[in-house]
Amino acid sequence: MGDHFKTDTSQLGQFVKELKQAVSDLDDARKALSHVRADQIGTSRLDEACDGFQERWKYGSEQLSEMIGSISEGVKANKLSYEEMEENLTASLKQMANEGTSAGDNGGK
Repeated sequence: MGDHFKTDTSQLGQFVKELKQAVSDLDDARKALSHVRADQIGTSRLDEACDGFQERWKYGSEQLSEMIGSISEGVKANKLSYEEMEENLTASLKQMANEGTSAGDNGGK
């Protein structure tokens, strides 16, 4: 049964990095638009569109950032749990192997 269940903790770590980068990219795009003016772009219509986007997406991007942050923390916690479980399982199996070897040595004498 365990043969079919595998967790790649390095992939979980990469996923956390990608989530954080997505939040950063979204925030950077929104902030960049706040500094763009019509005289820089060339049209007042485009400036109005940027302002509209800025107003509509400020709240939404903040909410997305919070949600992605929560997901990121959850994935990070799961990654740490899997790593801890793997370390504990490895230690337990080594201990069982050592005890089995010791018991085998005593039984043969």
